[in-house]
Amino acid sequence: MTPQDALKRWHEMAASRDLSKVGEIAREDVLFRSPVAHTPYHGREALTLVLSTVIKVFQDFTYHRQFVSEDGMSVALEFSAHVGGKQLKGADFIRFDENGLISEFEVMIRPASGLMALGQAMGAALDGKMHILRGAK
Repeated sequence: MTPQDALKRWHEMAASRDLSKVGEIAREDVLFRSPVAHTPYHGREALTLVLSTVIKVFQDFTYHRQFVSEDGMSVALEFSAHVGGKQLKGADFIRFDENGLISEFEVMIRPASGLMALGQAMGAALDGKMHILRGAK
């Protein structure tokens, strides 16, 4: 698989609002940096849990622009959404490895009011599942 293949699958999953299979295009040891957590999360299970939850929390989620590095191994995806009545803008920064799998996924969100609304909504949606993010089974 190439990074372009994985990115195409990512967009298909995001458009269908079903990110339950994102682990298929990610490394087993993928690193996820959340805009609301200080410590990064590790692994496919954590990535899948967070992304499949956030796509349900977001309302009116839309990608607007895509920027690809010269070597094609990194992309930045600009998006907008609503959460709890707050509008937000954000960016997904995705890095791929030599096998075309996602090795790092980082999200940034603005403004602070949108980020706080997202943090509250995600906290409620992930209630009882935080042990998965912390690496405990």
